Amino acid sequence: MKPIGFWLNRADRAITAYFDRRLAAFGLTRLAWQALNVIRAEPEATETRIHAELEANADRETRLAALDLILTTGWAERTGAGLSLTAFGRDRHDEVTAAVAGFRADSMTGITPDEYRTAVTVLERMTLNLEPLVGGNE
Repeated sequence: MKPIGFWLNRADRAITAYFDRRLAAFGLTRLAWQALNVIRAEPEATETRIHAELEANADRETRLAALDLILTTGWAERTGAGLSLTAFGRDRHDEVTAAVAGFRADSMTGITPDEYRTAVTVLERMTLNLEPLVGGNE
């Protein structure tokens, strides 16, 4: 049996490749989609806040590219306090949300909700065990 790190890395690459391919039809990447979700949940989210939310998902350069993508394509705009979805972004966000539900269902084929919860709980526990030993969530 391969160790958990092997499967974590391989799963993350597969999820990112799949989401990037499917989200390309909307002009998005997985990380840009995640940034939009932060903005949707917290209107006028600061760029610092968005970076903090996505820090575990990508390096700073990749996060900046995702923010640039959603700004230059009209999904979001800078406001006085931070970033907000545009009217286009709000309308399209709902459409992408429906598509993402289908993408997630594809990854859950043959996995029960209890199995999923167990996997997430174990990974969370492992992370919380190790982060203090390495100085945080680097």
